Amino acid sequence: MKEVKFLESLIEFFQKFPGVGKKTATRYAYYVAEKFTDEDIENAIKAFKETHENVKHCNCCNMLTNQDVCEICSDPSRDDSQVLVVKDTKDILSIEKARTYNGKYYVLGGLISILDGIGPDELQIDKLETITKNPNCKEVILATSFTPAGETTALYLEKVLSRDNLKISRIGYGLPAGGDIEYADERTIGRALESRR
Repeated sequence: MKEVKFLESLIEFFQKFPGVGKKTATRYAYYVAEKFTDEDIENAIKAFKETHENVKHCNCCNMLTNQDVCEICSDPSRDDSQVLVVKDTKDILSIEKARTYNGKYYVLGGLISILDGIGPDELQIDKLETITKNPNCKEVILATSFTPAGETTALYLEKVLSRDNLKISRIGYGLPAGGDIEYADERTIGRALESRR
């Protein structure tokens, strides 16, 4: 028996997750089939449904939240003269752990990658332009990863957002080249923010 036909739909489902290939998806499918109780299945369905129905993007910064405006955007103690631009919500959570940044954020929802068919139009750049034109906004900090896609996105944003009285900086190289923000420790993130240029 070469193919596991009776687990095929579950394997295909798990393969939709990033970084999960056929081998790992098959392992997950076997685990669900062998170990999950009826209660586990009901809880999984409930969790998926609740997430799908309640989680959305913040109207201001695009971060994932269960409110129209996220906690960070609605916090009056946050410095709205700074906007830190990141790829996704996971990056914000990593940066917040460092406790060295007190400004606002903006989530692009991806990075420019011509090879993957993702151009500037697929990202939420128009909304970012509007935010940065607000007279309160004095600095945009680009916190994209140091990968080809991250660098391309940062260069594009520098060009598009450039205007008088707006400082555009890039987080320092405290983060490893080719690395993602979500895997960095708090000290490294803190150092990267402090040494931005």
